[in-house]
Amino acid sequence: MNPSLVRALGLGLTLGYAGFIGWLYVVRPQNLSEMKGGMAAAVGLYEIDRLQFEQARSLFRTGHYPEARAAFSRADPAQRDAATQFYVAYTFYRQGWGRIYNDGSLFTQALAALDKAVALSPQGHLSVSDPDLGLPDSDALRAELEHGLKIELKDFNPLRLLRTRQ
Repeated sequence: MNPSLVRALGLGLTLGYAGFIGWLYVVRPQNLSEMKGGMAAAVGLYEIDRLQFEQARSLFRTGHYPEARAAFSRADPAQRDAATQFYVAYTFYRQGWGRIYNDGSLFTQALAALDKAVALSPQGHLSVSDPDLGLPDSDALRAELEHGLKIELKDFNPLRLLRTRQ
C-alpha cells in the first residue's frame, strides 16, 4: 500500500473518531437508545414508533398518565420527537393538576419535558393539533404550569373548586 494513502486513511479515522467523541460530549446520551436515535436524527433517519404513539395517546385520553408516559417513552426511545415530548409534558400536567392544589413536583417535571420538546422544535415553539388538549401549544402550557407553581391569594378562593382542567 502507498504510505501516503495509509496516512490519509489514519487521519480520516482519527478525525471521525474525534468527531464522534465531540458529538457524545455535546449531546450526552443517557443510554444506548438515545445514542442510536441521536445518530439517526443527525442524518435525518429517526422516526418514532407510530403504533406505540397511538397506544400512548389512547392511554392518555383514558387518564392513565404514568402508563401513557411509559408508552410515549417506548414510541420515542431517543427522546427526539417534539410532539411526543409535548405529550409527555402534558401527562405530567394532567396528573399533577388538582382542584384544591397542584402537585409541584409533577409540574416541575412537566416544565422540564416541555423545555425538551421546545428545544427539539425547529421553530422554538410547538403547537399540537389535538382536540383533546385544552392547551394546544407550548406557550399556553408553559403559562399554565408556571401559574400552577405559584401560590397566590386567589388560590384560596373557594370558587377555585369549580375550575376545569385543560
